[in-house]
Amino acid sequence: MNARASGPTSSSAAEPGVGTPRPPAAPTSDPPAPLLIVFTLWLLVFSSASQTMIIAPILPLIGDELGIPDAALGTLVSAYSIMVGVFAILAGPVSDRFGRRRILLLGCVGMTVALVLHIFAVDYISFLFVRVLAGSAGGVLSGAAVSYIGDAFPYSRRGWATGWVMSGSAFGQIVGIPLGVVMAARWGVASPFYGFAATMAVTVLLLYFGVPQPPVGRSNHPLTVARAARDYMAMLRRPEVRSGAAAFFLMFLGVSVFVIYLPTWLEREIGATGDEIALMFLVGGIANVLTGPQAGRLSDKIGRKRIILLACIGLSIVMLLTVALVRSLLSAYVLFFLTMVLVAMRISPFSALLTALVQDERRGSLMSLTVALGQMGFALGGAIAGPLYAGVGYFSNAILGALFVLGMGLIVWYRIPEPR
Repeated sequence: MNARASGPTSSSAAEPGVGTPRPPAAPTSDPPAPLLIVFTLWLLVFSSASQTMIIAPILPLIGDELGIPDAALGTLVSAYSIMVGVFAILAGPVSDRFGRRRILLLGCVGMTVALVLHIFAVDYISFLFVRVLAGSAGGVLSGAAVSYIGDAFPYSRRGWATGWVMSGSAFGQIVGIPLGVVMAARWGVASPFYGFAATMAVTVLLLYFGVPQPPVGRSNHPLTVARAARDYMAMLRRPEVRSGAAAFFLMFLGVSVFVIYLPTWLEREIGATGDEIALMFLVGGIANVLTGPQAGRLSDKIGRKRIILLACIGLSIVMLLTVALVRSLLSAYVLFFLTMVLVAMRISPFSALLTALVQDERRGSLMSLTVALGQMGFALGGAIAGPLYAGVGYFSNAILGALFVLGMGLIVWYRIPEPR
């Protein structure tokens, strides 16, 4: 398959079992106040991603403050991820039926309440409960921001908008996480979640007063579990949708296999300290912020698939060279900076490409499905990474991660059409 499909866009193609084919209602120009919309969605992603990422660095503090044994701390992360996956699948059809704005408001209000409720987390059960609530809200929000961009912005501008919105996650890595760690150490483990509740509450106000519902088609089918299941199966019968879902799964799987044990390897290989590892991730966040928006903007001009394939090839090479080249802290920082640059180069163009694979009224379901698969890929990567590292060594993590990354690039290049 060529880099650009010669036929009509997949958005306008018939979806078996998902309604009568009709021309897409995709916008042809930016919505009113595009910068306000992008900032609102950016703040949403910043708040949601930060409250997720903050858990890992403060897990020891959570265990000490709440008397939770080490063996149980991991379940706080697992429970959140499971709820994100479940509610992402459930929320997709709801947003297709009732509109992105409503689902965004519902998810942001739910997340604000869940984060405020961390004040009542005084032991393992109560903390697990509030993380389950936060995961449920996170699942509702998971695919909605990118789906909104697909509804509101023309395809030629989705890379730009997606790049800036998704940079909110990287900004959380740079600012939100270090600040949250300081707050947790000084005022208790619940305090970072209050801060992110405040930014999420601002997001609610911006959504309510400044972000309109995009004027695109919505699903008019009855909202039932059976109907949603049939629609998901109908989407997955289309080869380009299956390929997109598989590529999204591999994207998270490859990064998970490579990154999870990278800090452990660096500590043992070059004697890196915890503070030095934290600084490395801050450097990676800066790389993400600098690259994501520009990669999205460039993909608007030259096409998504070229950027994704080049990024996957480059990332696989960097992964393969990591063990051979990293001999000092400086070389680790340089390699990790390049890694995050190449990771960011994939995300914005790929998310924009996915928005064009289905009709407008199925976009929420598709994005939610891919988010759920991404969670599964990340979890599977974590399960694979441990035995590989312990039994063979970190070079096996790097090799397998590189193969998964390259596999994603080849799937996108050969199996997913790109609209003109």
